[in-house]
Amino acid sequence: MGTKTADETGAETGAEATTDEQKVSVAKTEEVTEAEDTTADDEITAEDEDELPQAAQEQGPTGVGQGAGAVVSAALGLVSLTGSWIGTVAAARETLVGQLETSSTATVAKQVKEVYGDAWQTTAVWGGIFALIALVVGVAVLARPAFGAPGKPQAVWIKSVAWGGVALGLIGLLLAVLKYTGLLLDLPSTS
Repeated sequence: MGTKTADETGAETGAEATTDEQKVSVAKTEEVTEAEDTTADDEITAEDEDELPQAAQEQGPTGVGQGAGAVVSAALGLVSLTGSWIGTVAAARETLVGQLETSSTATVAKQVKEVYGDAWQTTAVWGGIFALIALVVGVAVLARPAFGAPGKPQAVWIKSVAWGGVALGLIGLLLAVLKYTGLLLDLPSTS
């Protein structure tokens, strides 16, 4: 019985070895087939490479410029509401000019207007400039498909961001006009 078991074990071991060798052989064959397929794909890609630029030209614009314009419009609209570095510097300069031009014997109303009022209006002007640029860029992005590639629709996110830039530009322009005219946060009364 011991011998019989050894023979059965030996036969089983031999069968397992044959099966493992077959599995390795099949795996190697699959790897070679996949490598040949990849090489064939590479050859097709190399042959079609000359046609790719023409196909890209036939597709038309990708919308990258429109997307960038929409983001710029929204950013400028936000700057028009929050203030800009250049507006701050211009207001500080106007304050300094007002201090230099106002004599110490001037009335309080004149000092407040020259030192603070002109700086406030300068800030409003720069906010209005940024708002106007945001408005123009946003409208240009929204109008671009009508003049560019009318058959190709504009991406939804581009429209959304451009409309956001237009809205921020309108709000910034309105606030700039209100600040400049004194209807919003007018200078305090000195009398």
